[in-house]
Amino acid sequence: MFRNRLVNIMLIILIVLTLVGVAVLIFVNYFNNEDEQDREPTIDEIIAQSYETEEITTNLLSNDFVRARFLIHVDNRNALQEVQKRDFQVNNIIIRSLAGMDASQLSGADGIEKLEAQLQDDINALMQEGSVVKIYTTEWVIQ
Repeated sequence: MFRNRLVNIMLIILIVLTLVGVAVLIFVNYFNNEDEQDREPTIDEIIAQSYETEEITTNLLSNDFVRARFLIHVDNRNALQEVQKRDFQVNNIIIRSLAGMDASQLSGADGIEKLEAQLQDDINALMQEGSVVKIYTTEWVIQ
């Protein structure tokens, strides 16, 4: 290549060091991204990627009524925009789910957790841009 042997050696060393540096950079970024995916989101991230429904009041099967409000936490900004656009469909899912239950099914923490899980599954079936991470019940009255 070059007539000077010293230049050839220096060029080879530079190329090897560059390749090692790129490999280390890729290795560090790969493991850094895995750590971020496994960690719990901060409260600021939850709030930034959440949609709060309006207060929903509907009748139950047991001739009682429920007044509720939910916070829907999604996994990314595109999913948040989609949930905001689909608010009428989300409200429809919530109302239909509640209307098919009676007060005894919804009483206590277990009843609320089951409802939240059912709503999460039903809304996730609707989503195209992301998914619902968790649904939080922020207001709850059964009369």
